[in-house]
Amino acid sequence: MTLYPEIEPYASGLLEVGDGQRIYWEECGNPNGTPAVFLHGGPGGGSTATVRRLFDPARYRVVLLDQRGCGRSLPHAAEPTADLTTNTTWHLVADLERLRVARGIDRWLVFGGSWGSTLALAYAEEHPSRVSQLVLRGIFTLRRAELDWYYNGGAGQLFPEWRERFLAPLGGRSFGGDAIAAYHELLFDPDPAVHTPAAVAWTSWEAATITLEEDRALVAAFSDPTYALAFARIENHYFRHGGWFAEGQLIRNASRLADIPGVIVQGRYDVATPAVTAWDLHRAWPTAELVMVPTAGHAFSEPGIQRELIRATDRFARG
Repeated sequence: MTLYPEIEPYASGLLEVGDGQRIYWEECGNPNGTPAVFLHGGPGGGSTATVRRLFDPARYRVVLLDQRGCGRSLPHAAEPTADLTTNTTWHLVADLERLRVARGIDRWLVFGGSWGSTLALAYAEEHPSRVSQLVLRGIFTLRRAELDWYYNGGAGQLFPEWRERFLAPLGGRSFGGDAIAAYHELLFDPDPAVHTPAAVAWTSWEAATITLEEDRALVAAFSDPTYALAFARIENHYFRHGGWFAEGQLIRNASRLADIPGVIVQGRYDVATPAVTAWDLHRAWPTAELVMVPTAGHAFSEPGIQRELIRATDRFARG
């Protein structure tokens, strides 16, 4: 099972959502098809053309957006005057509702991977009547243990050379076991000589560890300074605040999803978001199907992950 052919949007624009923010959105596929919204990862990753190909263009009306501060949305988090105080999970949930209403959609399939799964869960638990189905990949709920595993030592035991590069911008300073907090000062320093190498180290760590086998092209793409700065600043801002969730909130509130059909796709060897979180979500939401892909890491680009995601969207297109 392969990706659907490349497709271009038939409509796009910038939606004013308040706080001086304009959100880029686009639609592709069949204007009369089943509505679906794709939520990108990061936060701060932005949408790409490739993800349009996860949906049958004859059967889906696909809405994509770039969340606040990244991609083609304005203002961009890499700008010197970037202010992230109005960039939180709950601002993004409200943005999704504004976009749904603006596009004249009553209910839509919500698709999210990695951070996108976090946002999808937060949105669906707040607005379950507006979600027809959920397709989630690489489950991430910002529990403290998840953040500590990836940024404060656990995953570094598997990637010691990349862990060393990740810690290099800290210059050997003591950070009390909390690299997320230590990085905040560097990423928001106004001096490019400070924030640029920190941003590249932050994003390179992620790019190097999310695939089952290292993808040098992905690492190079994540090392672009402008992309890296917005991505790293937004991620760090969200992770430092725990996503503005109470600890364990998304798993605890999963009972609100009971009437929503769902598929959870998880790579067995996902280092960024280990499979235990997908398992915990499945136990709290047992009506969802859990698909554990045996030879895959975290990234959407993994062939086994793509196969199962397309199988899920095809299944829901058939009703």
